[in-house]
Amino acid sequence: MANMVRRRSTSARLWRFGLYALLIVAALVYLLPLVVMILTSLKPLEEIRAGALLSLPSTISFEAWIKAWSTACTGMRCNGMSGYFLNSIAIVVPAVAISTFVGALNGYALTKWRFRGANLCFALLLFGCFVPFQVVLMPMARTLGWLGMASSTTGLVLVHVVYGIAFTTLFFRNYYVSVPDEMIAAAKLDGAGFWRIFWRILLPVSGPIITVSVIWQFTQIWNDFLFGVSFAGFDSQPVTVALNNLVNTSTGVKEYNVDMAAALIAALPTLVVYVLAGKYFVRGLTAGSVKG
Repeated sequence: MANMVRRRSTSARLWRFGLYALLIVAALVYLLPLVVMILTSLKPLEEIRAGALLSLPSTISFEAWIKAWSTACTGMRCNGMSGYFLNSIAIVVPAVAISTFVGALNGYALTKWRFRGANLCFALLLFGCFVPFQVVLMPMARTLGWLGMASSTTGLVLVHVVYGIAFTTLFFRNYYVSVPDEMIAAAKLDGAGFWRIFWRILLPVSGPIITVSVIWQFTQIWNDFLFGVSFAGFDSQPVTVALNNLVNTSTGVKEYNVDMAAALIAALPTLVVYVLAGKYFVRGLTAGSVKG
């Protein structure tokens, strides 16, 4: 009996060791492109031409980062990524806030103030989650032109809000289903109306799903290229469009260190968000999975 227990314990240890080894290898393979980007961005151009892609830089230089931020050419302009970075912030902040708030209202109305056709309304919103970006380009362009918002930051905000509402509504609807209906019924008996119940009861317990919505929307909007290149004007282009222009702008010698630094600058906000709040994203998704 003791030998059998010992064998099982050894087998469990070997299995655990193999699993961790496999996960470590997978993580290293996944992180390898990021390591190459960081190392390349910190090397002088002469050292990059010498080869040795994975070698450590002999001298660490931040000149590529400074040039990518302030003086790199992105098409006809040579002002770096800084202005486009601010454009992305001006698009992301209101778009995330508005789509999250509207999604919370929709989820609240669809679960706690049910109305005739609520299921159909939710089905249509759910259908919106699976509509490809390319399908909405032409109708969205005509709508922005009709509203006078074409080639503007406001127009891009509207595009991302409209496209994101389907996802945020889905998140909040599934989360609010887990909130006991008895709480809402008791509040109604006490005379609380639609808005008071929303502000005083549901929003205070919505922290996990608000986190999910903000992270999801922030990542989707910040990383978007198609809407940015389709609807942005010359002065309202987001950082992803600037990165594409920078990489494809040829002014003589190809500066791979500047390209890598620019790519890291464009990706840095989403990396920071996931490093700092990734665990809350998973908790928020699972918070409403059990009713009660």
